[in-house]
Amino acid sequence: MSLTSYADSALSLIPPLLAISMAVVTRKVLPSLGVGILAGILMLTQFDLGAAATHLAQTVSGLFVEDGGANWGNLYILLFLVILGATTALISASGSARAFADWARQRIRTKRDAKLLTMALGVVVFIDDYFNSLVVGSVSRPITDRYYVSRAKLAYILDSTAAPVCVISPVSSWGAYIIALIGGLLAARGYDGGGQLATFVQMIPMNFYAIFALILLFAVVWFGLDVGPMLRHEIKAQKGELYDPERGNPPGTNAELEEANNGSVAGLFGPIITLVVATASFMVASGAAELADAGQAFSILGAFENTNVGYSLFNGSVAGLAVTLVFAFKQRLEGQLIVQAVIAGARSMLPAAYILLFAWAIGGIIGEVETGKYLVSQLEGAIAPEYMPMVLFLLAGFTAFSTGTSWGTFGIMLPIAADMAMGTDTTLMLPMLSAVLAGAVFGDHCSPISDTTILSSTGAGCHHIDHVTTQLPYALMVAGISLVGYLVLGMTHSLITALLVCSVLVTLVIALLKFKQSRY
Repeated sequence: MSLTSYADSALSLIPPLLAISMAVVTRKVLPSLGVGILAGILMLTQFDLGAAATHLAQTVSGLFVEDGGANWGNLYILLFLVILGATTALISASGSARAFADWARQRIRTKRDAKLLTMALGVVVFIDDYFNSLVVGSVSRPITDRYYVSRAKLAYILDSTAAPVCVISPVSSWGAYIIALIGGLLAARGYDGGGQLATFVQMIPMNFYAIFALILLFAVVWFGLDVGPMLRHEIKAQKGELYDPERGNPPGTNAELEEANNGSVAGLFGPIITLVVATASFMVASGAAELADAGQAFSILGAFENTNVGYSLFNGSVAGLAVTLVFAFKQRLEGQLIVQAVIAGARSMLPAAYILLFAWAIGGIIGEVETGKYLVSQLEGAIAPEYMPMVLFLLAGFTAFSTGTSWGTFGIMLPIAADMAMGTDTTLMLPMLSAVLAGAVFGDHCSPISDTTILSSTGAGCHHIDHVTTQLPYALMVAGISLVGYLVLGMTHSLITALLVCSVLVTLVIALLKFKQSRY
């Protein structure tokens, strides 16, 4: 079946913009994504209803079947979600989450401490953003609930530590992917950056969005700087309304489960530690196997570069559930309660799984209408070199916002940025590549069709669209700071000057937010 290409047409923007605008206006994510998917398929098939139905069936089946076999990449992530939901619910039913909250209450005495603990855990758990959002959310939620932190604020903390930390950490699934991608790009273009890892390390301080998103997050947590929709959610949380009850229970919550009164802190930390260690071990092992098959020597960085993230998350979650069951049997929980908790936990993750499937589907459709290629084509040859880091940041942000994927944006934009640098000013190579990385994370943070945004909502037990709307003002603040930073970096070629300017700006933003807060 021949599909129509829109790589040279602004019409390629219709599917993502339609889905995103509908999601924001209607606050209903699944119908909005569905409309975007159908619009894209109709465009690809020139509104031939028979061909559109066939292509829709192929798109849906492709989420589960690939090259004649199971699409294990997607299936492992979905199974990880379901198993983690079952594990979380069983921990809750065993009373271990409540025991941890009681234990933490004796040591964490304020709302600020609860938020700081969540942020610290988000920074420490850096091996993968999916893993970060869901696991840290599961651990932190009992504590933040106890201190009446809104689920929207928890989702913001999770999302603003997950991707920003992963994108600047070389020993993470993100870092390994970026290192491999950039290493190949630069080698193919004859650019000598002193080695793949060294190049990545040089780019870390140039990732302004990641750095200043973390700084602003710390200030928001420390000073309680709540603005716009977030302020409304925090006010309601002080009255005990942690999320909007009129919209039902968010994904990942299990409000109907009874809790045992003999839970233990070990019943929480045992499964979580097992999950972390097992996942990391499987990531290294699967990467090592790939290196061995390719005849390459083992290295930790090489293992993370070649790891199978979905496979590792799935196996880690199975290990975590197994240990949870051991604690439940040791605690002598009734079999009926165990079964009820496992089923309820798995079911609680289904809304998140549905949204994720729809997001993957529209991501594929957006790739077929070639939205990213159109956006990039509008940039080439149109601007002076000194403005390129700033413009690439904006374009990467819009591409990630429209497509819902930062990794996909990396794949689309990094080769273009490298070619533009080689053709104009090679001294701007690393700033331009860094601007793409930063812009992709920014767009991903703002997009309601982003999988990482979806999973941050799930980990926090927050309604998805509430997380998107409450995080957006903070993301835009950091984006504005980063935009100025990339303009200064492009014009001065001085990283120190750009960082100083960004630091002054973020200080002014924090001071302004504190001043506004003092007037409430």
